[in-house]
Amino acid sequence: MIEIKNISKWYGAFQVLTNCTTHVKKGEVVVVCGPSGSGKSTLIKCVNALEPFEKGEVWIDGLSVGDPNTDLPKLRSRVGMVFQNFELFPHLSIMENLTLAQIRVMGRGKDESVDKGMKLLDRVGLKTQAEKFPGQLSGGQQQRVAIARALAMDPMCMLFDEPTSALDPEMINEVLDVMVALAQEGMTMMCVTHEMGFARKVANRVIFMDRGEIVEDAAKDDFFGQPRSERAQLFLSKILQH
Repeated sequence: MIEIKNISKWYGAFQVLTNCTTHVKKGEVVVVCGPSGSGKSTLIKCVNALEPFEKGEVWIDGLSVGDPNTDLPKLRSRVGMVFQNFELFPHLSIMENLTLAQIRVMGRGKDESVDKGMKLLDRVGLKTQAEKFPGQLSGGQQQRVAIARALAMDPMCMLFDEPTSALDPEMINEVLDVMVALAQEGMTMMCVTHEMGFARKVANRVIFMDRGEIVEDAAKDDFFGQPRSERAQLFLSKILQH
């Protein structure tokens, strides 16, 4: 579903990604982890060209992301993206946030869009919040709305960029529960996260990054059992010791 081959990226003279190569199969859940500043978020944003890359290739479902002939807005409409800070429209109601792109981008009628929006709000446990505005919801609720909004576009895969890092600890599980359910339903997912419990529960593979490089790309049990690299062992020892 997602193929990343030798991606390199620079910010001026600073190289933020170096020859990153990996893939995500249909129905697979891949967690990307690593220390802050290791390039995790940049890599996932390169997948749907929210960040341009100078070298390498990315394909989604056979379409080249870097090809100038590729219709990126159309491609992005099929790739669900959930950000760290929700990115909901504050001046629109929750339902309007869910229906806007359905109507404008997909050409759905308003009634059909509202019907789909209500089903998805029910799915993430927020059916009663449809008429509220984002500022009236907690952070965890807003992030669940953001996931529902992405799902409203019938995505072929979902990208998550540290979806719980801006949340209070009490709100993290309500978002992770929605993500676990998605994974168990077979959604193709690539997720940048520090939530190792989530990775252990649903990931098929774990990618560990450091200083812009993919240091490990291993099956979940292998990664948590005994990482091959000293850097990954040190990372896990620090975040799992408590």
